[in-house]
Amino acid sequence: DQKEEDDPKTNFSSDLPASHYANMYKEDRLEGGHVIMLGPNNKEAAREALLAYPNGLQVGGGINPENCLEWIQTYKASHVIVTSYIFTKDNESSKTTLDWEKLKKLVDVLGGPQHLVLDLSCRKKPEAAGDDGLYYVVANKWQTYTDFAVTPETLKQLSEYCDEFLIHGVENEGKQCGVLEDLIVLLTEHSPIPTTYAGG
Repeated sequence: DQKEEDDPKTNFSSDLPASHYANMYKEDRLEGGHVIMLGPNNKEAAREALLAYPNGLQVGGGINPENCLEWIQTYKASHVIVTSYIFTKDNESSKTTLDWEKLKKLVDVLGGPQHLVLDLSCRKKPEAAGDDGLYYVVANKWQTYTDFAVTPETLKQLSEYCDEFLIHGVENEGKQCGVLEDLIVLLTEHSPIPTTYAGG
């Protein structure tokens, strides 16, 4: 039934601490793994993982100018991953837009783009909302459509403010149903910086 289809499904779980997997990444010399803080009470696990593999892992979840340097300097993340912070809802239009001033402030605090990964998780709008075939960034746990489309032009614009892109194909994320090929083609042909695709 519909309720069962909507219930979240767990693809993998473990009783081992995050630091265990960080050590595996370190032993195998795999750089750029993601430590994502989803929900409350997981900062300590993230800190332990990052310290287990200094400068080898990236961290995301609630990152802003007030805490970004601590994750880089104290807990030794190689990069911080940011989405929702740089998007703001306009009270007059009710649209959620990219706030360039917030992005520039974040880059300034970090001392440049070299430690910043921009998460441009995106999905196409449903037909009822005026699907134009473009992928739009979604923020706030992927619940809010922004007016920021992922296009060759916007990838080029944003590449000046970050070191990498992380892009989830939200429609396929965690479903084990294959990748969004048209999105991968767009990223392959037009992203001017290293890009990680996730989803499928």
